[in-house]
Formats: sequence, C-alpha cells, structure tokens
Amino acid sequence: MYLDEEAVRAILGWDQLIAEMETALIALSRGRVIQPTRSMITIEEDRRYLGIMPAVAEAAMGLKLVSFYPGNAGTAVPTHLAMILLFRTDTGEPLAVMDGRLITEMRTAAVSAAVTRRLAAPDSRVLALMGSGVQAEAHLAALSRVRHFEEVRRTPAHAERFARAHKARAMDAESAVRGADVVVTVTNAREPILKGAWLKRGAHVNAVGSPRPTWRELDDDAMASVLVVDSREAVVKESGDVILSKSPIYAEAGEIFDGSKPAPVSETTVFKSVGLAVEDIATARLVYEAARQRG
Repeated sequence: MYLDEEAVRAILGWDQLIAEMETALIALSRGRVIQPTRSMITIEEDRRYLGIMPAVAEAAMGLKLVSFYPGNAGTAVPTHLAMILLFRTDTGEPLAVMDGRLITEMRTAAVSAAVTRRLAAPDSRVLALMGSGVQAEAHLAALSRVRHFEEVRRTPAHAERFARAHKARAMDAESAVRGADVVVTVTNAREPILKGAWLKRGAHVNAVGSPRPTWRELDDDAMASVLVVDSREAVVKESGDVILSKSPIYAEAGEIFDGSKPAPVSETTVFKSVGLAVEDIATARLVYEAARQRG
C-alpha cells in the first residue's frame, strides 16, 4: 500500500493521535520497544542532514528516512521531508510505504500535547509560540485539544501573518513569554532564545526545536526547571539543551503517562523532545489500519 500526504491527512485526527503517542511512549519507557538512537548523516553542516530511524514495537515495526534541511527555510520546500516503511512484526512482510512529512509534523505536536495535558496547570490560559513554520501551527492545533487558551502570543518571524490567521498577538520574545502559562519553542536556533528569567513559576515549556548536539533554544536558567524528556538515551546524544546545560532528567514522558513518576504540575517544567522512531511507527500503524478499513 502506498499513501501520499493527502491520504495521510484524510485519516489522522488529533485526539486519537495524542492518545496513541501516550501508549507508544509508555511502551518505550517500559522497555517494550527496540529503538537504536537515530543515525544522522551530516551532508553539509548547518544545512543538510539525512536521518535513519528504525523501531520495533509490539504492534508494528518500520523505518523512517527523514531529510532535515535547515537551508530550505524561507523557500517553498519544507525543512523536513520523510518516507516511512511499515512492516508486520510476526512475519516481516512489508505493509505500506507512506509519506512521512505530515506524520512528523503531527506526531511531534501530539507528543507535546500529551505531555502538556499532564504537566501544564489545568487553568492555563496564555500560550506563547516561539518560532515559525508548520510546527507552530501544528502545536497550536494540538495544544488547543488539551487546554483552552484565551490568548495566543507569537514571536516575530512571519508572526504578523500567523497572528492574523489565528487571532494571535505578535510581540517580542520576552513580552510573549512573561506571564505565559505554556511556552513552545520550535526553532533552529544555535544560541538560546528563551531565558529562564522570563518564565513565571509553574509555567510549562515544550522545547521542540534545535535538534543538534551543539544547538540550543533554552538558557541554563530555563533548563534548571524540572526536566522531562521523550527518551533519556536520545536526548543525551542529540539535544544541545540537555548536553550543554548538564541538567538532570526527572523523568521520561512515558513514566509520567503511566504514573511511575508523579507529574510535578505546580513546578516550572520543561519537556525536551527530539522526536522518536517509535512515534512515527505508531502513527504509521494508525494510518495503515484506518486505510485498510476504508478499503
């Protein structure tokens, strides 16, 4: 079966995907997933990379090939493009090939939403989005499924257009972050763009961008918050925010989801996400099963 992006778009919905990401990350934290750390081939430093991401879970196994081209920023070509191969775990038979760009976009935001539901204050009302591109829009859509935001703030870099489209307020970074209940960073920053001094006590940060060992979005003060990650093994190899700050990891998201680690809702929290193959394979299985049912 081959599924292009439009076929994937017609199937994926936020609520089911958010729930599926919780299930996948619980399985990972419980040791029920075989997932080597992503192999990232540097073609041209700061501009062109190729990622190879295999995973074997109980329900499905597969591989994502993803191109990460920061040099495409500002052009008509996305910075992330991907293909996913899905296989049966019992016989090894190939099941499907599908476009992975939208899956990458949606599962990333869905994971952030699942964590935000557990860590952000229940009465969170102000959302600050730092960064441009599809992840800002995807996070707004996904996070709105788990919290009701009365105010959305957006930092510059196409912020005015985004603000008009989504009834958000465009402003500078510090003004956007101060007083915000939930903050999302989705950039390719090389140096910190978010200072911990701006965060109100009890705020929750989803740090999604800058996926290289020497790149950072958050300064040391921000990283001194209670730190939750998608995978301990992955972030200590891939996340500059974690590696350079040397911040201790409180828990994996899967440990929060299954209750083995309490959710520190009253604390200032940071969720550092680098993106995992198991998330892609679980999403691809959702898409495949739905496509089969639809014939």
